[in-house]
Amino acid sequence: MPSFDVVSELDAHEVTNAVDQANRELSQRFDFKDSGARYELADFVVTLHAQVDFQLRQMLDILKLRLSKRGVDIACLEVKEPQTTLSAARQEVILRHGIDQETGKKIARLIKDSKLKVQASLQGDKVRVAAKQRDELQDAIQFLRKAGVEVPLQFDNFRD
Repeated sequence: MPSFDVVSELDAHEVTNAVDQANRELSQRFDFKDSGARYELADFVVTLHAQVDFQLRQMLDILKLRLSKRGVDIACLEVKEPQTTLSAARQEVILRHGIDQETGKKIARLIKDSKLKVQASLQGDKVRVAAKQRDELQDAIQFLRKAGVEVPLQFDNFRD
């Protein structure tokens, strides 16, 4: 019985490269010279450090551009509110990855309500979709791409 897995994963290496490129761009931009602005990455959380709030907005745009150019879907970004003090401003950007229970149940419910001849089952942080024919699985992939789930989805482990 053919099947595939629906996952939401981020390539940690690409995220690291994107943050490094964004730091390099900050060091070369005239408006950020000697401002101490920087990005820090720790466990899929990017912390933006700057002197004032408007610099954080510019830094967020740079980060989004670099991530998208490296092939990381920016729909996975969860931007927190900036924290400002008199001398500095910082903001956290969380990179969501993995399908949690609630989102997995939503995906399984969408598939069941779509009247496609496929079965969806939640297995940890992924959703396994199985069907009798490969064409039905391809229809399910097309349906999920158009469904508008709040996390970016990838389809892997396609077995025939």
